[in-house]
Amino acid sequence: QVQLVESGGGLVQPGGSLRLSCAASGTIFSINTMAWHRQAPGKERELVARISQEGTPNYAASVKGRFTISRDNAKNTVYLQMNALDTEDTAVYYCNDVVKKTRWDYWGSYWGQGTQVTVSS
Repeated sequence: QVQLVESGGGLVQPGGSLRLSCAASGTIFSINTMAWHRQAPGKERELVARISQEGTPNYAASVKGRFTISRDNAKNTVYLQMNALDTEDTAVYYCNDVVKKTRWDYWGSYWGQGTQVTVSS
């Protein structure tokens, strides 16, 4: 099994910053893409940022220049540094890893349980 545990969410004022972390544990041979998604009330889940195994990031247009995704392969952890937060960033944030459990397995997609980020004055 593979478990993803997010942390770092909370309440922050507009213009503030938060750093999310997502640690993967369990039976892991390799992690390919790591990503953050979010879902606001009444809206569909959307991709926020993803990072390749080699460390190449991609961002949604709405967060580019404000958010930074990074990963620590030794710790099987992905981070999301969020700066200049706006009320529109309020959502539940989910991490999503593409994982191979053994050398012979296919790649599988795993999700964390989500962490709430609320931006409000």
